[in-house]
Amino acid sequence: MRILVASDLHYRLPHYDWLVEQAPNFDVVALPGDHLDLAGAVPLHTQMVVLRSYFDKLSSASILLTTSGNHDLDGPGAHGEQIPAWLRRSSGQRIHVDHDVFDIAGTRFTLCPWWDGPVTKLEVDAQLARDAVDRPDRWIWLYHSPPAGTGLCRTASKEFPDHDLAAWIAQWQPDLVFTGHIHQAPWVDGGAWAARLGRTWVFNAGRQAGPMPPHVIVDTDAATAEWVGLPDSGRIALDA
Repeated sequence: MRILVASDLHYRLPHYDWLVEQAPNFDVVALPGDHLDLAGAVPLHTQMVVLRSYFDKLSSASILLTTSGNHDLDGPGAHGEQIPAWLRRSSGQRIHVDHDVFDIAGTRFTLCPWWDGPVTKLEVDAQLARDAVDRPDRWIWLYHSPPAGTGLCRTASKEFPDHDLAAWIAQWQPDLVFTGHIHQAPWVDGGAWAARLGRTWVFNAGRQAGPMPPHVIVDTDAATAEWVGLPDSGRIALDA
């Protein structure tokens, strides 16, 4: 199985166009959060309509897994905490979103939402416990914020570690986790696009301008992960 991973697109439409072009070459396209551009000139409602159109295009060529980031929240849920209601309305037969679990070819994908408070955090905790039951040979999570203890959460001047994700990884030991959130991490001193916590590989492709988004390509048959973030790139063996 070949998986294409990109995050933090923030309504950069040329990057979505690039993903649409590339999607037929992959079994799965994974987008772990921050689809909207809160500081942009395009109204958020318009962004949501356009992005749902892109999601339809992507899912016509590949299976689309897409989760929320902190920029994707659009109002309170029944519990009063902010949720991405617009993204959850995008789900379909080949589009999987927050809270979903999806199994394919001996691999389970768990799609975690951005949690805004204790209620939604408990929902993530329960989701991971649910999906750990009878887990197949490979378990992959989408979770927007990168974990503490890795260079994936580092900017040029400070770190933004997610201690909760690090604790969940230690508890459940998934095989791979796709994150984002910290745009500069792959390029700064002490930063990284890939890190290992125990047996778990975690990835953050980063964000940059240019004709294509920085991205990670995971090949489960070859057991490799390749990062492309022009002009840089990298490659690791997942079974090393």
